[in-house]
Amino acid sequence: MCGIAGIYNLNGQPVEPRLLERMTDSLVHRGPDGQGTYCDGPVGLGHRRLAIIDLSSAGHQPMSNAAGTIVITYNGEIYNYRELRQELEALGHRFRSKTDTEVIILAYQQWGQECVHKLNGMFAFALWDAQRRRLFLARDRFGVKPLYYLQTPTVFLFASEIKALLEHPLVKARVCYEALNEYFTFQNVLSDRTLFEGVRMLPHGCHLTLSAGSEVTIQQARYWDYAFGSDGLKMSQEECAEEVYRLFDQAVTRQLVADVPVGSYLSGGMDSGSITAVASRHIPRIHTFTGGFDLSSAAGLELEFDERAAAEQMSHLFKTEHYESVIHAGDMEHVFPKLIWHLEDLRVGQCYPNYYAARLASKFVKVVLSGGGGDELFAGYPWRYYQALKPPDAKDYYRSYYGYWQRLVPDKEKPSFFSEDTFAQVRHWDPFDAFMSVYQEGHQPLETPKDIVNASLYFEIKTFLHGLLVVEDKLSMAHSLETRVPFLDNDFVDFAMRVPAGYKLLGLAHGQGTGQHPHVSPDLGQPQPTRDGKVVLRSAMQRLIPKEITERVKQGFSGPDATWFRGESLGYVNGLLRDPEARIYDHIQPAYVAAALDQHGAGQANHRLLIWSLLSFEWWLRTFIT
Repeated sequence: MCGIAGIYNLNGQPVEPRLLERMTDSLVHRGPDGQGTYCDGPVGLGHRRLAIIDLSSAGHQPMSNAAGTIVITYNGEIYNYRELRQELEALGHRFRSKTDTEVIILAYQQWGQECVHKLNGMFAFALWDAQRRRLFLARDRFGVKPLYYLQTPTVFLFASEIKALLEHPLVKARVCYEALNEYFTFQNVLSDRTLFEGVRMLPHGCHLTLSAGSEVTIQQARYWDYAFGSDGLKMSQEECAEEVYRLFDQAVTRQLVADVPVGSYLSGGMDSGSITAVASRHIPRIHTFTGGFDLSSAAGLELEFDERAAAEQMSHLFKTEHYESVIHAGDMEHVFPKLIWHLEDLRVGQCYPNYYAARLASKFVKVVLSGGGGDELFAGYPWRYYQALKPPDAKDYYRSYYGYWQRLVPDKEKPSFFSEDTFAQVRHWDPFDAFMSVYQEGHQPLETPKDIVNASLYFEIKTFLHGLLVVEDKLSMAHSLETRVPFLDNDFVDFAMRVPAGYKLLGLAHGQGTGQHPHVSPDLGQPQPTRDGKVVLRSAMQRLIPKEITERVKQGFSGPDATWFRGESLGYVNGLLRDPEARIYDHIQPAYVAAALDQHGAGQANHRLLIWSLLSFEWWLRTFIT
């Protein structure tokens, strides 16, 4: 796990090494164990190293092949690198290190751009092919590792984080209004845009090639995508559960490879508990970590937000060395400026708990396992899919589901939400187009309730999970901590997508599929408790963890913010958002914000997601827009 950056001067001018160093220096938190740069005329590659595999100097990057004709700067881990190494050695290749980095180089030398199909792991890399004068960028299937780029008429830049791009003198941070409209619609950015004008994120499962000839050509292509229910799986539910268990055990074991200490998050839920159960077989007294919340002022569903007791129960069961931290209302306020500087790319909801959990884990290990992905693969949010089933006709699905995913500001309220000048900028960009663009490559049928659930899983995993992965990467790397996601193993995901929707969602298994279900909630952030999702996964994981854990209702990692925004954090919220000089009022109407704060404070509505996003945008403007 590392930080990468690079420059391709499209005008042919040689790269200035000191500029490249400034870009990589901004990523020191991602790689405190070493740094390096490589320049070849108009191309420069930079690297900050977090040493995880082969801690020797042989792992230094940028790294080249023996002939020096292929050079790479790489961020991530390839979990099947040993198998690939054996395959490449059988083809006559010779290795000079024990790293997975060199495996990528020689895989490219053997198979060219098709090498990405061989890689089982998380990665973002840039590879310079000096003979072909070609720069090749690639990002992993699922988007665990981020990769941003920016192109001007004279230069192409890329980096693990946007702050590195901002070091270039030709780049000035400006608001991207299209992305701003997306963010305040979905609390996410569904396209490849970011809030920074001109800065794009290479989509997951894609690669990008810059070739130099008489002129520079840039081509982007998708090499992999999700395909839920693409073929009929001829297994009983019991047989399916057995295969899920086998592949899960293989995935967790595969991702334990490291030459540094490995730990695991342990929330008290099924996903992290199952990962810990497998990992503890291989690592005696594995370090585990739980973040809890001060619930002294919480109310309603928030009283269930602290999972420390369940985590301690599983820690005892698996004999882990367990550590906990407790988050209070003031901790959110204290960390906001630093949090937004690391996050840069605002996505999804409250994430300060992730920051504190990563800080705790980083005191003991350099690698931590996370339970992300299980919900999105196995229908862990039933209230969303039942909501998607509400339209009486499949043709209404897209509009209905789009309306459901407007987490913050509905389109009809945009004229009263955005300032007059900003609305004039955003009014011509319909967020529905960004919503529909997610589906364009998936070709998901909508003929049956099962099809609609699969289409919903496809949307959710490409948008919501992707946002969570981006956030998790930024906030773990803020503490020089590598987060691994065993549920996002190639073999496991390939099988999970084939599992019938009826094996995942109880309502479908019972022939419901009408959408008339008591667990449907209009608030995406505050779902009603339900055990309806992840049916076959629950069955599989009963081999690993107690039944009372596998049958627990779904619980996310979130603080009691709705209460805190009315109570202990009210002064902080009002101090920032009711200040007429607040930076957000360059773009947002004060009256809309005041009304939302009044409604939330009076208990008339739960605007916790909007309040969080307004606070985040205020700090983003203060931090990046001068």
